[in-house]
This record gives sequence, structure tokens and C-alpha cells, in this order.
Amino acid sequence: MPELQPARPDEALRGIGCVAAGFAIVTVSDAAVKWVLPEIGVAMAMILRGIIGAFAILLLTGAWRSPGIVRPVNRPLLFWRCLLHCLVTVTFYFAWVRGMPLGDSYAVAAMAPLAMTLLAIPILGEAVGWRRWLSTLAGFLGVLVMVRPGGDLWRWEAGVLLAGVGLMALTRLWMRVLARTDRPAGITFWLMVAHVPMGIAVLPLFPPLGWPSAGGIVAILFLGFGNACAHFLFARAFALAPVGLLAPFEYSTIVMGTLVGLLVWGDVPAWTTVLGATVVVAAGLYNLYRERVRARQARAAERVAGPALAEAR
Repeated sequence: MPELQPARPDEALRGIGCVAAGFAIVTVSDAAVKWVLPEIGVAMAMILRGIIGAFAILLLTGAWRSPGIVRPVNRPLLFWRCLLHCLVTVTFYFAWVRGMPLGDSYAVAAMAPLAMTLLAIPILGEAVGWRRWLSTLAGFLGVLVMVRPGGDLWRWEAGVLLAGVGLMALTRLWMRVLARTDRPAGITFWLMVAHVPMGIAVLPLFPPLGWPSAGGIVAILFLGFGNACAHFLFARAFALAPVGLLAPFEYSTIVMGTLVGLLVWGDVPAWTTVLGATVVVAAGLYNLYRERVRARQARAAERVAGPALAEAR
């Protein structure tokens, strides 16, 4: 994705710190919701995540004293991003409640940066060279390896999750655009709020399953506060540093999610999942490398052209 402007070294480091912490928190938060989903169901998890998360943002940012901190600026884009992101949440929760391991879902989600490469063409007007076309194609072949017939991920829930990952890629691009106008607190607050009506809307599809246990209540609290903190860190990171610098850290969730799944549920990924995820991650990292090369070349061309334009005037 094209960078809005070169980040200062201190801002880039802060952005990296924010995104790394965010992915660590969201991995544990996702494990918490996967744990409690069989007790409360998808719709109630959405509603509780939204209520607790919005409350957490008000407390963390002091917006309850200064409402202007969360006042939306680009309201149409914020609305559509919140709506699509909530749909993404439903697909992940649905996959988990149907028994998909945490690490497997993250392996499928690794396709998001590749989808972002393609979506950047119509949305951001980016030109994609033949190298990135080939690496993106290789990445999608890696997805086919993961969901091959007869494999552990050969299940229709994986197809639903793939559709959600495609939407997630779009929301990631919109996050970068929103960072130009809206504050991280506002982006995160309204995302949390949007989970409440979305949860109510899907109640007929996913009715409540019952009251949570004591451990489930703890998981619900961490679900809400953890997601709020993680998404606030993501919004802050995208405001500080370019996408190309932050995107590689997304792949850390595959390792963390696999370890958490192994320790908590005893989930061991199939060799096809590991192989396919390796191909997808390699393709995504190569695309990011090419983006940074192109960005350096563009900046070098601007430096060369600058004096020439000044002399022509």
C-alpha cells in the first residue's frame, strides 16, 4: 500500500510497539472468546464485547469527560468500516464455535495482506507489478493447499471464514484512510458500539445458549477489555507508521495462536495447514518487500526530479 508520508524513526518505533502489543493482546482475547462461546453463543459474545469494549475505551481515553475525543469525522467511511468489521467478527466467532482451532483460523487469516494487495488497485489506485502478481498467486495457491479436499480445513466453515478475511482486508485499508481524519479513540469506540446492534441483529441465527460459568465471566471481561485495548493500539499504530512496516507483525498471531491452541485445547495443526500457511506468509512478506522497494524508488525519483523542476521554473 502506498505510504501517506515517511514516518519519523521515533513514530515508526512507537507504531511497531503498538501493533506488536495489539496482536499479542488480541490473540489472548480471541482465546478467551473461543473458550466462552459454547456457553453464551455468538450473538451474546458480540453484544457483551461491544458493551464492555465501549466502556473500556471511555475509561482508557478519558472520553467520558471529553466526548470530543471520540467524535466521528469521516462518518460514512466509519459507518461502513464498523459494519463490515462486525461481519468479520461474526465469521470468526462462527468458525470457532463450530470447533475450528485458533491457529488454523489465523492461518486462513494470513490471506488478508494478499487480498489487500489486490484491493489496493481499485481503492488506492496502486499499480501492482508482475512480481507481486506472481507472489500473490502463489499465496492463494497456499490457501488451496490448506483447504484441499480431505484435509483438516476441508470444511464449509473455512469457506465462510475466507469470505470474512476478504472483508477484513478491506477494513484494514479503510483503517489507514480513517487514520487521516479520525482519532484512534473514536475509531475504536464506534467499532465497539457497532458490535451491539450487530449482535442483536444476529440473535435469531445464534440464540443465547445459557449463563456463563465463573471462568466464562472472567473470559467475557477479558474479551471486552482486551479487544478494546488491542483495536485502540491498532488504530494508534496505523496513525504513526505506514502499513508496509506494520503488516509483517500480523503473522505473529499464527505462532501465538497455534501455541495457545496447543496449550489450552491440545490442537495440533495438520502438515498441510503448516505448509500452506508458510507459502501464504512467504508471499505476503515478499509483497511487503516489493512495496518498500517501490516506495524507496519513488522517493529517490522525487529527490532527483525536485532540483530539475526548480531549474525549469
